[in-house]
Amino acid sequence: MPRVCRTGTHLLHFAQFAEGFRGWGRGLRRAVASWYTQPADRLAYQAIKYGSRDGWAQRDLLRLAHPKGVTEQHQAILHWIAQGWEWVGDEPHPDPVLRRIWAVERARRAETVDEVARLVREYRLPREAVPTQWLGEAVVWEALLETDMPTTALIRNLATLTRVGLLAPGSEATARVVANLGDQDRLRSARVHPIAVLAALKTYAEGRGVRGHNTWEPVTAVVDALDGAFYATFQNVQPTGKRWLLALDVSGSMGGGMVAGVPGLSPRVASAAMSLVTAATEQQYSVFGFSTTFVPLTISPRQRLDDVLKTTDNLPFAGTDCALPMVHALEHKLKVDVFVVYTDSETWFGKIHPVQALRRYREQMGIPAKLIVVGMVANQFSIADPEDAGMLDVVGFDSASPAVMADFARE
Repeated sequence: MPRVCRTGTHLLHFAQFAEGFRGWGRGLRRAVASWYTQPADRLAYQAIKYGSRDGWAQRDLLRLAHPKGVTEQHQAILHWIAQGWEWVGDEPHPDPVLRRIWAVERARRAETVDEVARLVREYRLPREAVPTQWLGEAVVWEALLETDMPTTALIRNLATLTRVGLLAPGSEATARVVANLGDQDRLRSARVHPIAVLAALKTYAEGRGVRGHNTWEPVTAVVDALDGAFYATFQNVQPTGKRWLLALDVSGSMGGGMVAGVPGLSPRVASAAMSLVTAATEQQYSVFGFSTTFVPLTISPRQRLDDVLKTTDNLPFAGTDCALPMVHALEHKLKVDVFVVYTDSETWFGKIHPVQALRRYREQMGIPAKLIVVGMVANQFSIADPEDAGMLDVVGFDSASPAVMADFARE
């Protein structure tokens, strides 16, 4: 459990899934309890940063799993999660691990923004530890930035940093952010997927949020840094070693609407980006554009996203026949392990159903090929045979989807 659920968010997501699929037996409770035996300093940070997600709070899991504190520090942390602390006064806690929790409680009772900023700097508090009323203050965000904000959190809060005035042309904060976004080691350790960076780039460059009414003036240096980070994060994607055939829907509807799960991205941009990621990470791949015909696309990992989009924009389009990839591969005797269809919500097929086309390909080529159909803005559709473990429908698309698809390809 601690290896799978690396963060508190993962654990709370897991609890939500477990609740939907099974009951809380003794083995599951014991597994969840084991998560709370990680080193005390890390547990304290996780409890502070990831207190609640998906309608679940850490205290909910304590009541279900009943973990035992393996040290006095663990016992104190678990007590704080479940019941909170009595106010301990002005003096910091003598224990170096519990001192950070003391700082969180102190920040909750702070009366001035300067005190909150001081606590953030001195005890390296994450954004989640800052009371809501202080999150509009530039001095607080400056302190958060100086504490080496995690890369994913930095990318997520670029608009706020700009809105409060920290990110501006030539500012020290801008230089720090640009340096962080250009640090390949940081990007690698954060495991940021290119799609997550691309979504942030599109939203930030737009200067307004997809949800809500917030606006900001994008800083050119930050836009350029995000663009560079998109290509740099290709290194974060682990190759599967499979032979891939990607089929990109080139119909006109792909340029409109937004991907369900990645605000700011159209299906055309997202599918082109995924083709670039595959080209950069897999040794054996081919990419085609399709509607009612099938057209090979020459996509190289050295290309830029704009070049790929120009290629797909200039193709003729009509309907969306999801069986074409298998039909084409069989006709030309192409060896393929994984077929992937990227479309918006069009999952129409022509003379033959994709399931039948895949089975015919398997039988005649002797390859146990798999099929993934990604309907990026679809509400509902059904291509895959639920009895066939080699077929997968992906409804919507977010930054976690590529990992799910890669794991599916690897079995």
